[in-house]
Amino acid sequence: MHAMNYRITLPADYDMGIIHRRVAAKGHLLDAFPGLGLKAYLVRERGTDGSPVNQYAPFYLWNTAQGMNSFLWGPGFQALAADFGRPAVEHWTGLAFERGPAIGAVPRAASRRVQPVDPAADPGSVIAEAVTALAERAAAPGVHSAALAVDPRRWELVHFTLWQDAAPDEPAADRYRVLHLSRPELDSLPTGRQW
Repeated sequence: MHAMNYRITLPADYDMGIIHRRVAAKGHLLDAFPGLGLKAYLVRERGTDGSPVNQYAPFYLWNTAQGMNSFLWGPGFQALAADFGRPAVEHWTGLAFERGPAIGAVPRAASRRVQPVDPAADPGSVIAEAVTALAERAAAPGVHSAALAVDPRRWELVHFTLWQDAAPDEPAADRYRVLHLSRPELDSLPTGRQW
């Protein structure tokens, strides 16, 4: 599994209806994309759920590197770059994925938290604890699914959770609304630890 996210921060007075209409018109285009586990079309809107910014921030879980590469070098991502400029794409190696009790529901919210791995800590222990915590989190009521991934270049973990309704207010976590969920290979994403 590979996790991928790009965040396009928009002006404070940007009409977020433009993003809503874009997702409504084009979100379905990835509903059968090969190699894609899921794509959550995420937005934050200034003044909503404590967000200081307007932001469009799709989050992906890929089953295959081929699928991810096909998307990045293909027409879909190129159209986004033509409209908004080419964003920096964050990428993490998957560590674990869990389905929650609300996996059958359409998620309406998401949370994303990045956690630096302390340079003095044993990374294996930090990751083992995070995998255990992910399984516990995924079992909570209202969780659709949860993923954990790592960037070993910067030694940071990303914790991503989809929620049936509202994402809880958590320290250091960004909360998003989900406008659409493409899930062509969600059932194929392996659960549990990925090594």
